[in-house]
Amino acid sequence: MKDLSKILKAYDIRGVHPDEFDEEGARRIGWAFARFVSSPSIVVGQDMRVSSPALSAAFMEGATIAGCDVIDVGQVSTDALYFASGSLDLPGAMFTASHNPARYNGLKMCRRQAAPIGEDSGLKDILEAAMSADAGTGDGGGRVEQREILELYANHCRSFVDESLLRPLKVAIDAGNGMAGRTVPIVFEALPFEILPLFFELDGSFPNHPANPIEPENLVDLQKLVLDQSCDLGIAFDGDADRMFLVDDRAQLVSGSTTTALVAASILKKSPGETILYNCICSWTVPEVVKEAGGEPLKTRVGHSFIKEIMADTGAIFGGEHSGHYYFRDNFRADSGMIAALIVLEALSTSDEPLSKMLEPYNRYFASGEINSEVSDAPAIIEKLAEIYSDGEQDRLDGLTVEFDDWWFNVRPSNTEPLLRLNLEARTEALMQTKVDEALKVIRADARGA
Repeated sequence: MKDLSKILKAYDIRGVHPDEFDEEGARRIGWAFARFVSSPSIVVGQDMRVSSPALSAAFMEGATIAGCDVIDVGQVSTDALYFASGSLDLPGAMFTASHNPARYNGLKMCRRQAAPIGEDSGLKDILEAAMSADAGTGDGGGRVEQREILELYANHCRSFVDESLLRPLKVAIDAGNGMAGRTVPIVFEALPFEILPLFFELDGSFPNHPANPIEPENLVDLQKLVLDQSCDLGIAFDGDADRMFLVDDRAQLVSGSTTTALVAASILKKSPGETILYNCICSWTVPEVVKEAGGEPLKTRVGHSFIKEIMADTGAIFGGEHSGHYYFRDNFRADSGMIAALIVLEALSTSDEPLSKMLEPYNRYFASGEINSEVSDAPAIIEKLAEIYSDGEQDRLDGLTVEFDDWWFNVRPSNTEPLLRLNLEARTEALMQTKVDEALKVIRADARGA
C-alpha cells in the first residue's frame, strides 16, 4: 500500500504512475470518494494519458464496491467534466495531471454542481480514508453507465456568446496532443471560424511539446503557424484543456493577465457593475480595467478551489488567473478555457481592429513572468524578503505580496513542486529587471539550483 499522502496537493491529487499513484490507490480513492460525497451516483472522466484508462477503471470499481453508481463520460476535458457535474447535479472526478509530463497522472474531484474539493475541504480526508484498513470493502451493487456529454457541453460553451456576431476569423489552435483535440472540433463545428489545427491527435506521450502553454518555448509552433498563415490569432490549450493562452495576429504572446482583462471588459459590457475576481499575481492592469469598465475588482489567492469558494460567497460573474484559468459564474463557477476563448473571439469579431491593436490599452506595465527557484527553506526566504522590503505595503493573502508606487512583487511556494515562485511587475522595463535581479539575489542565496 503506497503512502497516498505524498500525492496530496492543495487542490488535487498528482503523482508519478505507477511509483506514487497506481491502480490499487485509485481503487481505494474511488471507494473513499464515493463514501465521502454520499451520493447515489457520481460522474467520472479521463484525459488521454496512457495510464488514465486503467486508473479510471480502478477508481470506478472502488466506487461501485462502495455501492455507488457511476456515469462514465470517457475522454473529456476537465471543464467538460465540471459541466457534467453541474448539469447532472452529481459529484465528479477527472483523471488528469494537466500539464505535467507523461509519467504523471492525478485526480481533480468536486462535489455536486462542480463545487471544489481541496486539501482543506475534503481531499485530505478522502486520502486518509483510502489508506484505512477497510478501504475497498463493501457489498458492492453499484453499476457503471457510459454516457456521451460533449455535444451538450459544446452547446453550453457557445451559449456564452452571441453567435450572430461572430465573423469568419482565421484561428490557429494548438491542442498540444491534449483533450482540446477532441473538444475543439465539437464546439467549433457550428461556428463560422476557419480553424487551423495543430497537434490535435490525442497522445499522452506529448510527442511534439509539453502541453503547458504558460511556457513560451511551447508556443513556438503556434506562433509560426499564425505568421505563416496570416491568422487573426492563435489559441493554445494545456493537456486537460481547462487552461488557455493567446497569441495575437503578430504572433506575440498574450499573458493570462491581459486575457483576463480582455474577457472581464467584454463581460462587463453586457453585465455592468458585476464583481470580477483576479488572483494576487495578476497585473495591476486587471483591477484598473475592471474599474474602468464599471466593475468591482476583488483580489484572491491562487488556485481554483479558493477562487470558486470566493465566487460562491460574493456572486462574482467572472474570475481570471495569470496562469490561464478563467472562471464563470454561469458555468457552475468552474473554469473553462473554451468559454474564455469564445468570448475573446466574439470581442474580436465585433472589433474593427486586429487583436494586437485591441490589446494595446492593456499593455501598461512590464512583467517578469513567473520565475521559479528551488530553495532549501522557502518560509525563511519569504520572511527575509518581508524584512528587506518592509517599507512597502505587504499582504499575506498568498505567500508574500509587496507593493510600491512603481513596482510590486509576489513570492509564494508552489503547491505542486518544491519551488519558490517570483512574479514582479514595474512601470518601466529597466526598473523591472533591476528589481528582479535584486529579489533573485536574496531568493537564490542558498538555493540548490534555479
